Amino acid sequence: MQRLVAPNPGFMTGPGTNTYILGRERFVILDPGPADGGHIERILTVTRGAIDRVLVTHTHSDHSPGAKALAEATEAPLFGRPAPDDGHQDLTFKPDRIVADGDAIAFDAGSIRALHTPGHASNHVCYLIEGTGLLFTGDHLMQGSTVVIAPPDGDMRAYLDSLARLQREPVTRLAPGHGLTIEDAQAEIAHIIAHRLKREAKVLAGVRGSGPATLAVLVSRVYDDVDPRLHALARASLLAHLLKLEADGVVRRDDETWVANE
Repeated sequence: MQRLVAPNPGFMTGPGTNTYILGRERFVILDPGPADGGHIERILTVTRGAIDRVLVTHTHSDHSPGAKALAEATEAPLFGRPAPDDGHQDLTFKPDRIVADGDAIAFDAGSIRALHTPGHASNHVCYLIEGTGLLFTGDHLMQGSTVVIAPPDGDMRAYLDSLARLQREPVTRLAPGHGLTIEDAQAEIAHIIAHRLKREAKVLAGVRGSGPATLAVLVSRVYDDVDPRLHALARASLLAHLLKLEADGVVRRDDETWVANE
C-alpha cells in the first residue's frame, strides 16, 4: 500500500485527502481526491498507468472528482455509489459498478470487501482488505478529529449504527481519508461512539435547560468546549443530533426553535 496526499490542505481536509494505491503489479486506486492535474499525474506515475479499478468512499468534492480523469487516462472502471443530489456532492462521479454492502473486489494482493457505512454521507462506503484488519474509512473516521454530520444527507442515527456495525467486523487498523493510520481501530471506534453519545446527552440537556431555543442559542451552549470559530460547522452536527432526538420522540421542533417533550 502507498499513500499519496492530495495538495488540498485546509480547515476541513487537514493535511489533504489521502489517496491509497493498492496492489503489486496492477493497481486499485482508492479515493483519487480532487480533480487536481498534478495529483492525478503523480498517481499515474507511481502506478505506471497500470490501474484496474478506481474505488471511491463517497462523493464529497475532496474525495471523488479525480476519478473521472483517471478513468479517461486508463479506462479503469469506477466503483462506488451514485452521488445524492443535495447540492454538496460531486455529480461528475458516475460509477461503472454500484458497490453494494458486502461486495468483494479482487486485486492482485488479495480481496477488498465493501462495507456500506452511511452517516457522514448516505452513499459512504468503507473498504476492508480481507484477512488484514485494515479498513479504509474515507470520512467515516479520521485521525485527530471528529467528522461533520450535515443533514439532510448526513444522518446521526445512521452514523452511530455504522460505527456499531464496525465493532462487529474484524477491523484492527484504520486508514482514514485524512491524517495518519490509526493503529487501535476498536479503541478509536469505541471512543467516537462515546464522544457522540456524550454530545447527544449535552444537546438534550441544553434543550431541557433552556426552554424553546434556536440552533444559534443551542450551539453556543452545547459546544461551549469548542472554539467559537468552529460553531458554524458545529451547527450541522447539532442539527443532526436534534433530528435524531426528534425521531426518538425526545424533542420537537416548534417553528425555528427546539423544545423538550414532557
